[in-house]
Amino acid sequence: MEEEEEAIGFLDKVLEDEDVFVLEECDLGTPTSPDSGSPFLVAVKVEAGKGLEMRKLVLSGFLASEEIYINQLEALLLPMKPLKATATTSQPVLTIQQIETIFYKIQDIYEIHKEFYDSLCPKVQQWDSQVTLGHLFQKLASQLGVYKAFVDNYKVALETAEKCSQSNSQFQKISEELKVKAPKDSKESHTSVTMEALLYKPIDRVTRSTLVLHDLLKHTPVDHPDYPLLQDALRISQNFLSSINEDIDPRRTAVTTPKGETRQLVKDGFLVEMAESSRKLRHVFLFTDVLLCAKLKKTSVGKHQQYDCKWYIPLADLVFPSPEESEPSPQVHPFPDHELEDMKMKISALKSEIQKERASKGQSRAIERLKKKMFENEFLLLLNSPTIPFRIHNRNGKSYLFLLSSDYERSEWREAIQKLQKKDLQAFVLSSVELQVLTGSCFKLRTVHNIPVTSNKDDDEAPGLYGFLHVIVHSAKGFKQSANLYCTLEVDSFGYFVSKAKTRVFRDTTEPQWNEEFEIELEGSQSLRILCYEKCYDKTKVNKDNNEIVDKIMGKGQIQLDPQTVQTKNWHMDVIEMNGIKVEFSMKFTSRDMSLKRTPSKKQTGVFGVKISVVTKRERSKVPYIVRQCVEEVEKRGIEEIGIYRISGVATDIQALKAVFDANNKDVLVMLSDMDINAIAGTLKLYFRELPEPLLTDRLYPAFMEGIALSDPAAKENCMMHLLRTLPDPNLITFLFLLEHLKRVAEKEPINKMSLHNLATVFGPTLLRPSEVESKGHLTSASDIWSHDVMAQVQVLLYYLQHPPISFAELKRNTLYFSTDV
Repeated sequence: MEEEEEAIGFLDKVLEDEDVFVLEECDLGTPTSPDSGSPFLVAVKVEAGKGLEMRKLVLSGFLASEEIYINQLEALLLPMKPLKATATTSQPVLTIQQIETIFYKIQDIYEIHKEFYDSLCPKVQQWDSQVTLGHLFQKLASQLGVYKAFVDNYKVALETAEKCSQSNSQFQKISEELKVKAPKDSKESHTSVTMEALLYKPIDRVTRSTLVLHDLLKHTPVDHPDYPLLQDALRISQNFLSSINEDIDPRRTAVTTPKGETRQLVKDGFLVEMAESSRKLRHVFLFTDVLLCAKLKKTSVGKHQQYDCKWYIPLADLVFPSPEESEPSPQVHPFPDHELEDMKMKISALKSEIQKERASKGQSRAIERLKKKMFENEFLLLLNSPTIPFRIHNRNGKSYLFLLSSDYERSEWREAIQKLQKKDLQAFVLSSVELQVLTGSCFKLRTVHNIPVTSNKDDDEAPGLYGFLHVIVHSAKGFKQSANLYCTLEVDSFGYFVSKAKTRVFRDTTEPQWNEEFEIELEGSQSLRILCYEKCYDKTKVNKDNNEIVDKIMGKGQIQLDPQTVQTKNWHMDVIEMNGIKVEFSMKFTSRDMSLKRTPSKKQTGVFGVKISVVTKRERSKVPYIVRQCVEEVEKRGIEEIGIYRISGVATDIQALKAVFDANNKDVLVMLSDMDINAIAGTLKLYFRELPEPLLTDRLYPAFMEGIALSDPAAKENCMMHLLRTLPDPNLITFLFLLEHLKRVAEKEPINKMSLHNLATVFGPTLLRPSEVESKGHLTSASDIWSHDVMAQVQVLLYYLQHPPISFAELKRNTLYFSTDV
């Protein structure tokens, strides 16, 4: 309970100046809560031709959803007449009073929308870029008073319908299955919906109309006669919405903690503890003889902040249970990837906004407000992203479970504690006064003050690298005895380290010679970590916390990615020393500006760097042979591989496969069946990356970016399907083939740890890169590439991955498909 109070107090502070934050350029389709501050009313310069085409797509999508809405209102009105007829007989189902309460204002709302639909429909069907329809939206907005009356009565209407259902079986039967006529293009004739669901539709509709107005304004030139009318309609709708807005669930968060020391502070940091089955942010202090877990105490204004000790273990009593000994943890539910990416996206957007404010010498108050919001999202990211279990045990009883973001971090804590435990340590119990003094010193002694997220860095610090890091892991020396050895490579993205590559296991050796090259994508990365493991083949050593066999870390090291050192065209050789082991590696870096360049192949006989239409025509195939073969092999033996498509394959293997496919060599199938599966996955990614233009084409790139930014689901559906239909056939068929494959990979997420969102993050920027001209035209810096374009590219692919199956034949029937989820 005190945890919750603290959380709410913290949020009050963070959100005291809360207002709706809208980025006109990178609104990726998340509906913004309509606030009366009207941040939507921003004049946007729209290229006439493109904007008007988008207007038509937005409107036809809205028209389709309007047709569904009218059918829903009609279905609701259908039983009203017979119910009224029986009300005056000797056996009424409902009284007149009950009927009027339940169906209050439905007839009026139906008539308003029927008139609006009948006026809008011919304008959209006989489209003309000069068409004006702002007055129709303005009229619709001016009739919102009817909705106000409906909303005020809504609760009573539901309660009355519920009571009548309980007391009258006839009415119960009617209200459980109302028949809604399906839209004209649909195969079904009708759907069955409950009365309760239909009564909610008008409330939902006002929000929908507001989103459409937002989309329309975005794609209407400022000098178009509709612009002021739409602006006025949006202003009325937003004011109306803010007046009826139900209380939004208060966002819940916990308060952050800092660090300290006594005796001597050796190490401290923010860790996430699983306590009472939920994640709690703790500040953990490792002193020379004790580990102390604390949280920041709530203090009254002006008072010095203090820590509150949650628990401590004298190092003499601290033991690490071996994986097979530890009792199973409480269920740790990983946070959905898409929500974590959402937080990253918000942090990026806020960071850009802060930079814009600074550049324009904006108000310090506005900057502070944006910083608070950024801090709130960073805090949530910190709390919800770690998943690697780290358990410690007090030999006198209790176990504690932390979740860390990487194996490297877990190893650092374990090693620091074990090093201190080599000294002659005594067990002890702290008196309450001693504990108070020790905890009190933590605030002064702490060394880690800030949440470890990239955007928390000072503004003058390097923003990190964006592009591709090529790393060759050569060899290692210094092992005392023969073992089965391999290395993993991790780089940071948003303050968290992600495993990006893994060498093969070199068997039974003290001097492994891997000589394997990897290409790793960097997203604002500042450090490279190399971890060296001994492979464990003993099936009994399974970690109960995450059901995985634990390999032993033999050594680990980290180097800063210094742009000056790395950004040369030549390989830079280096050695990392770790626990007496030396690992030799080389690296070089290609910036994202360079990696955007697609160089068409000089030979038109191969498949890499050759237009997809040329390849499919030559092969007389619908999907290039290389795509079919790689997909088949991944589905045959790689679909359960952890990190498939995320973990890099060995670059030399990928180049060898590329050469075989380009030469149309008959040995390709034999080679595929022998090759490491990550190399096959890497070859498929490389094929798409080296196409002369991205699979979803340069021409349609701006339209995909605009389509995914639409707020109204029906308009977005209409636009996104229209764009697919516009693709050349070989591109479309290949895209749909790849889409179904990625969905099958994601079905195995519990085993391979690759969700739809993970896959969209890997493939989105490859299938949708902007052309060089496009990217030079509007991207100002590497971090802008990440925060704006890349996030939108991921969202586009994710949209199609989450969409019900899309069939080529149905798309090409050329009817407009509309979302029925209204």
